[in-house]
Amino acid sequence: MAPPGVNPNVPHSARIYDYWLGGKDNFAVDRAVGEAMMKAIPGMRYMAGENRKFVHRAARDLVAKEGIRQFLDIGTGIPTRPNLHEIAQQIAPETRVVYVDNDPIVLVHARALMISSEEGRSEYISADIRHPQDILSEPVLQETLDLTRPVGLTLIAILMLLADEDAPWDLVAQLRDAMPSGSVLALTHPTADFNPAEVDQAVAAATGAGMTLVPRSKEQVVRFFGDWELLEPGLVPVSGWRPDTPVDNPEAAYYWAGVARKP
Repeated sequence: MAPPGVNPNVPHSARIYDYWLGGKDNFAVDRAVGEAMMKAIPGMRYMAGENRKFVHRAARDLVAKEGIRQFLDIGTGIPTRPNLHEIAQQIAPETRVVYVDNDPIVLVHARALMISSEEGRSEYISADIRHPQDILSEPVLQETLDLTRPVGLTLIAILMLLADEDAPWDLVAQLRDAMPSGSVLALTHPTADFNPAEVDQAVAAATGAGMTLVPRSKEQVVRFFGDWELLEPGLVPVSGWRPDTPVDNPEAAYYWAGVARKP
């Protein structure tokens, strides 16, 4: 039975992603769209996995190398272990994380799986990236994060759900502007730069099911960072961002990924 507020006949990106990762928290409609997109891009499950690996590497490096001790993760998705806060708190147990998503199913699992260390804190907000000021003014966020200290803002595979008409660059700019100096922005975004034909077919499958899916070029993705300084190695294919082991073909995963620091 679907939780209140969930229509099991309408596909949702978080549940499709869960299906690609081998999860069980999805409906027939999510599996159908997921399969159609996998038919277009046979490597879709691999790409979803590479996206999660990036989250782990980025969280680790931002805590260990950049000194980040608090995160705002927008577009959380259904939790898969290890979660961002678990990676961060292994290194710095006092780390605080606020997760944000707009799928009630994510809320159900967040309460069960996003358990913080005793020293840190892990909270969840039900909100939409289209309303960044609502996120920033949420009492739970203000009680959990200190916005006078650097924040790790993570936007993982979410901006493609915003059409250009939604003014995604302006929405991200509002979030960046609210972050203090020393904050970092980590994001991934699907692209047609590496294989336009496959990506076009996947977009057609998603839009045919009533979803928004907008792949963007490297030039369009880099705009999300504004005037923040990209950390090494810059904006690169997701598998090629500080990999733990050498990657033979980083462009096999059709995502751009990068991390930038606010001056």
